[in-house]
Amino acid sequence: MPLSLVILAAGMSTRYGRLKQLEPVGPSGETLLDYGIFDARRAGFDRVVLVIRREIEEPIRAHLAHRWPGVPADLAFQNLERGDGGAVPAGRTKPWGTAHAILSAAGAVDGAFAVSNADDFYGREGYAALAAHLGDTSGEQALVGYRLEETLSVHGGVSRGICEVDPAGFLRRITEVHDLRRAGVLVHGRAPDGGERAYPADAVTSMNLWGFTPAIFPALRDGFVAFLAAYGADPKAEYPISTAVGDLVAEGRIRLRVLPVGAGWMGVTFPADHATVAAGLRGLAEGGHYPSSLSAPTPRT
Repeated sequence: MPLSLVILAAGMSTRYGRLKQLEPVGPSGETLLDYGIFDARRAGFDRVVLVIRREIEEPIRAHLAHRWPGVPADLAFQNLERGDGGAVPAGRTKPWGTAHAILSAAGAVDGAFAVSNADDFYGREGYAALAAHLGDTSGEQALVGYRLEETLSVHGGVSRGICEVDPAGFLRRITEVHDLRRAGVLVHGRAPDGGERAYPADAVTSMNLWGFTPAIFPALRDGFVAFLAAYGADPKAEYPISTAVGDLVAEGRIRLRVLPVGAGWMGVTFPADHATVAAGLRGLAEGGHYPSSLSAPTPRT
């Protein structure tokens, strides 16, 4: 059964100020989504599905044709429509969040698939761990976990999914925490109740690198319907995949194994992050971990 990589690329890049999805950051002008495609292909993923907004279709298609000719790639479109016949609230300008983005790709996915963000660099190890996990027959969903301290920005607070993992390696709980910043040996952030909390620097953290079977789609649809019933009139409400998965785990509808990989993540949340990530990618190329110019490797067989 082929493995697909679903890349979430419909974001508005509000804090960044320009289209992060196509921001050149590699030694030869590569974007971060290019590194995701490269690493996924050499880990054994066969095809790519990009979830985008309709208004960026032309530049995305042009980029894929230029950088990845011959790689099977499809586009899926995330829009403001609720999907339940309800009205879009006045003033809404942003899509409904990452869980809704994954649902938008349902028609383009056939079999097990990984999910990643277009503006994150995850490293080869994360994709290899997912490919190995999705190749078994357990039917378990999966998440690649990173150390919290490896996912922060020195330029401002960030939002992350903080994970509680049981001794067997399964997710017990995931909490979306905002404005996370280093504070001495701990990391402080704003919990869902609005209060400030402190977290250990080595807390297992979700960066939206997931591995799913098709069974996730009906579960996400049910969750999205419940979300709309509660928050559908709010023009700013979003349904993140971390919240959706946390609810499904709590309800016993899914089991999700956490695959810890430690370090390796890089990303651009703020414009000032660009130079740091560019230097990191240049160092990886100079160290022989990546070619100085990415091209499409043949998937592992």
